[in-house]
Amino acid sequence: MTTANLPRLRLGALLVGKGDITEDQLRIALLEQPGSGLPLGRLLVRLGFLDEAALRVALAAQLGCASIELARVVPDPQALALLGKDAARRLLTLPLALDRPARRWRLAMVNPNDLQALDQLRALSQGCEIEVLLAGEAELLQGIERSYGCELAIDGILQEIETGASAPATATGGYGEALQPVVRLIDALLADAVLRGASDVHFEPEEHFVRIRYRIDGLLQQVRALHRSFWPAMVVRLKVLAALDIAETRLAQDGRLSRTLNGHETDFRVASQPTLWGENLVLRILDRRKGLVPLDALGLDAASLHRLRLMIARPEGIILVTGPTGSGKTTTLYSILAQLNTTDVNIMTLEDPVEYPLPQVRQTAINDAAGIGFANGIRSLMRQDPDVILVGEIRDRDTADMAFRAAMTGHQVYTTLHAGSALGVIPRLFDIGIQPDVLAGNIIGIVAQRLVRNLCPHCREAYVADAFERQLLAHADAAPLTLYRARGCAACAGQGYKGRSAIMEVLKINAELDALIARRATLHELREAAVRLGVSTLAELACQRVLAGETSLEEIARVVDLTDRVSAWQVAA
Repeated sequence: MTTANLPRLRLGALLVGKGDITEDQLRIALLEQPGSGLPLGRLLVRLGFLDEAALRVALAAQLGCASIELARVVPDPQALALLGKDAARRLLTLPLALDRPARRWRLAMVNPNDLQALDQLRALSQGCEIEVLLAGEAELLQGIERSYGCELAIDGILQEIETGASAPATATGGYGEALQPVVRLIDALLADAVLRGASDVHFEPEEHFVRIRYRIDGLLQQVRALHRSFWPAMVVRLKVLAALDIAETRLAQDGRLSRTLNGHETDFRVASQPTLWGENLVLRILDRRKGLVPLDALGLDAASLHRLRLMIARPEGIILVTGPTGSGKTTTLYSILAQLNTTDVNIMTLEDPVEYPLPQVRQTAINDAAGIGFANGIRSLMRQDPDVILVGEIRDRDTADMAFRAAMTGHQVYTTLHAGSALGVIPRLFDIGIQPDVLAGNIIGIVAQRLVRNLCPHCREAYVADAFERQLLAHADAAPLTLYRARGCAACAGQGYKGRSAIMEVLKINAELDALIARRATLHELREAAVRLGVSTLAELACQRVLAGETSLEEIARVVDLTDRVSAWQVAA
């Protein structure tokens, strides 16, 4: 039976019948609904019982119409021109395509049965027949922001502030409240950063201006420079949102804020730092949509993915993930937890701070003021009968001792540690003070990772590698070797790169490595054993990406140490 032929059931019964939610979840939602004022479907999404895609499919089945996944659609500018952005948000409608010869205007709507909205759309259709597809509300709002763009909105707000013009009384900035221009400016900047895929937003006061930079694909890019007179009101607004003390300007502060941007709830971790020209603010963007990545979508090769799955299958011991700040360690750990997260497993975490809320996982944030640190926090978690424990980071011997004690007493423990490579974790643990006999037999495996930028597929430029590059990539074939480098185009904002992917060195500890660890073997001995196991280093994996045309030599040299390969080439030469 196709979706269109399903019987017209009530939404709750339809979702239970399809297995999207349980009877218990439906009962909870129905009890919450009178006080929420939300339709059942939206409430189920808010409670975390249902995702937007499943709701969209179910509503389409209930209404007997077709649905669309807007993330895969690029709207036609001619279609957008018939409906302004404000009207699109008000009517919860996104124009998709305009076929003038056939006189057909294709639209996505949250409620295809909204007769009043349809009447207004017909008046704007210039005589075209309207074809309506069902879309999820969050997807549609995000599509509106993405399609109409935030940049002009920012320019308009800046002009309003500079000229002193008053905003209309109905101005909402898209978030349902009458807002002052500086408030709308902050919202527009944050929405713009999220739309561009930034991981951090930097507000940096200088003597005469404020620099605004986004970290996109690991590199900072300046996007705005505003007059210094803008900054006092902006910093107050940001500190109010993050619940920071606005009167305190001489001490560093940390906070957190959440905003509904582009139809999605997005969290920001806020850190203020007093500097010569005022308070410097950095906002780390914690986009919940990006926090959970399926294990097979992490970018691992088949052999590494197989080793990682074997590591996860071991019931007790510790798995360590290492890499510099911003290398995707949290994403990897959350992907593993999502794989393990079933009703018969008790997963508990201790994080600083909790970055992404995970359903069914008991998450605790470090709070030094309340006496909750990593070491005593692990001790407390072990009284909660956990099967899996995630410790945000091993920073000292006490935390390491408690993490290994948990691993030795039948728990599966995941944690992070700063080291240069997977094998570099072992001497690092020795330095911290962990004894070899504690390490041996209790480490399941180690994952070292980096993030490299992907070349823009629209403008990457082919060239023939020279002798040095061929040797660096260990390419012995005498035939010419074609590589690719960044060029820059409109699709990648002139950067030459678009998006990032992970390079992950996965080391599964076996009996041979355990024996070497127990006798405190040198790093050289450990590396030779890893080579015999067929483990590829980060440099080797990075070079494979270059040979596949996915990234450039210049990019991998930025994030991975290639000096050993250079030295080997020089010796050979």
